[in-house]
Amino acid sequence: MNGLILQAPFEDMPQFTLLLVAAAAIWLLVKGADLFIQGAASLAHQMGIPKIIVGATIVSLGTTCPEAAISVMAAWEGKPHLALGNAVGSIITDTGLIFGLGCVLTVLPANRFFLRRHGWTKACTDLLLVTLCYGAWAVHGDNATLGLSVGLLLLGLLVTYLFVSVRWSRQHSYGEPRVTAVNDQVATEDLSPAAASAEKGKNQSSTGPVIMLVIGLVLVIFASHFVISSVTVLATYWHIPQDVIAATLVAFGTSLPELTVGMTSLYRGHKELLVGNVIGADILNVLFVIGASATARPLAILPNFLYLHLPMLTIMMLLFLTCILIAARSGHFKRWFGVPLLALYVAYVALLLLRGEM
Repeated sequence: MNGLILQAPFEDMPQFTLLLVAAAAIWLLVKGADLFIQGAASLAHQMGIPKIIVGATIVSLGTTCPEAAISVMAAWEGKPHLALGNAVGSIITDTGLIFGLGCVLTVLPANRFFLRRHGWTKACTDLLLVTLCYGAWAVHGDNATLGLSVGLLLLGLLVTYLFVSVRWSRQHSYGEPRVTAVNDQVATEDLSPAAASAEKGKNQSSTGPVIMLVIGLVLVIFASHFVISSVTVLATYWHIPQDVIAATLVAFGTSLPELTVGMTSLYRGHKELLVGNVIGADILNVLFVIGASATARPLAILPNFLYLHLPMLTIMMLLFLTCILIAARSGHFKRWFGVPLLALYVAYVALLLLRGEM
């Protein structure tokens, strides 16, 4: 796994230097996430696009890049099971840790229009992945893989999803009102054609927000690599077992962009971006990350996926879907929703540590 994380420049550094590198990388990570969120919010405002749609498309595409890069690299390096594990682990981390933590910290807005479309799409993509894996195992047994045909299918669905997302975003602007929660109070935003036109009339040049998005994304991705690489080497200095490092630091590291961006969006008051980013990133982890990886090299389905990772993914998906169904009626995600999601994530990590698996 070390080959997938840029550790080489850090292996000969003294511990004090590594601590300085980690601290500087964390600072850059926070600054990059802040810039990224401000750019995304400004772009949504200027273009008259709901923030939650921007979170599910532009933001999630950006934060999913590390998972895609690492998974495709793993497949090419002859470690296809790591590519599949990285994507599945990221979905569980996004849903259980990031969304669960977001719910516990504040009342998250529930956009009914968005949840009835993107929320159900997330559930369907999770279910599709589970079905493909168990179906391949039922046919091929221990030699089961997700091959080129599956990769092309998922990439085709990715193109379809992005196309449909654009249509949904246009319908949203002139459709039913958006229900949100502001300062723990439910409020309805006017999305009549007149209001949407007035909002779009505020448009200025989008060059500034796009530049902020790009610079922020670059800082987030590179700072994430520096954080996880320096901390991983420090863990080896402190004699922490490699299987524990793989099961915690590396798995957590690939979801660090989503976590940082999500927490920054809460701090900046753009709660919709966290909801959209989690749902969009989970969809893209299946269609984009696994699709691209399976196209590069067949992805092996190891036995531990069948009795640990995929069942945990299924339970997490059903729990999240239940939260969506309740939130779509109430207009917001209740704070207690985050407790079972976080508990399930902690149980997942505990099982990984006990088994010493990735």
